[in-house]
Amino acid sequence: MKGEQKRNYSEVTEFILLGFRTPPKFQVVLFLVFLMIYMVTVVGNVSMIMITKMDSRFQTPMYFFLRNLSYLDLCYSTVIAPKTLANFLTSEKKISYNGCATQFFFFALFVTTECFLLAVMAFDRFSAICSPLLYPVHMSQKVCIQLVTGSYICGCINSMVQTGFTFSLHFCGENRLDHFFCDVPALIKISCVDTFVNEIVLFILSGLIIVSSTTIILVSYGYILSTVLKIPSTQGRSKTFSTCGSHIVAVSLFYGSVFFMYAQPGSISSPKQSKIVAVFYTLIIPMLNPLIYSLRNRDVKDAVQKILGGKCSQ
Repeated sequence: MKGEQKRNYSEVTEFILLGFRTPPKFQVVLFLVFLMIYMVTVVGNVSMIMITKMDSRFQTPMYFFLRNLSYLDLCYSTVIAPKTLANFLTSEKKISYNGCATQFFFFALFVTTECFLLAVMAFDRFSAICSPLLYPVHMSQKVCIQLVTGSYICGCINSMVQTGFTFSLHFCGENRLDHFFCDVPALIKISCVDTFVNEIVLFILSGLIIVSSTTIILVSYGYILSTVLKIPSTQGRSKTFSTCGSHIVAVSLFYGSVFFMYAQPGSISSPKQSKIVAVFYTLIIPMLNPLIYSLRNRDVKDAVQKILGGKCSQ
């Protein structure tokens, strides 16, 4: 059937993002909700970047990684949100073929990089708690830069492979994507050629990324848990493990949604489920991360209060 479609139709030059199929009056409501989420995301992540950059208390590896996490959250939500917001207010929900490829490339780059960065942050906590005397050596400025650079390199490799495989497919006639942004599962479903190889590549690469990064996280926290349990005082155990609490919450939210979305055969998930999960990890999680790290971190809360207090006193 797909081969027959390929012979009968010319290649598409643009896609239509169907997005959320709701009555027009609800489109305005969705626009306002998504706009509020995106504004909170921008303010929260930009504030986190500025606070951890300007305050001398935050010139440590942990906050260096946190600053990069905020940057990634800001970037990949910005890749998705503006186009989604614009589509709520227009009847022509079009995106060009090149625009679709570009959106997907940068989205895959930033999301994959965040997967590895979260693993790096777990290794950082492992080094700080389990090897405190060697921590300055294990997490020197040079090593921190190398780890972040390596995360971006891995993200770029995956993004190039995924984009190359996905946009080497033929899209004949049918150009309506049942999604609110250009993502692999939705693109595969409208292709007019056999997509078995693409689905296998998506499954294997996503599985490798998730398994490798989660292994680092689980092993790191296994050692952390073992070390914390050896601390004699309950207060000492609570204080030590509290430094990991925010990261555990962020990891659980991010990996849970990404695993559901990509590390399963395409036939299992429905378009409606995919869109709900996609909203969560493209917009909700980038909004929540600054709140998670600031609400559970006394130094960040003190810095925010200091800034707000200074402005109020002027």
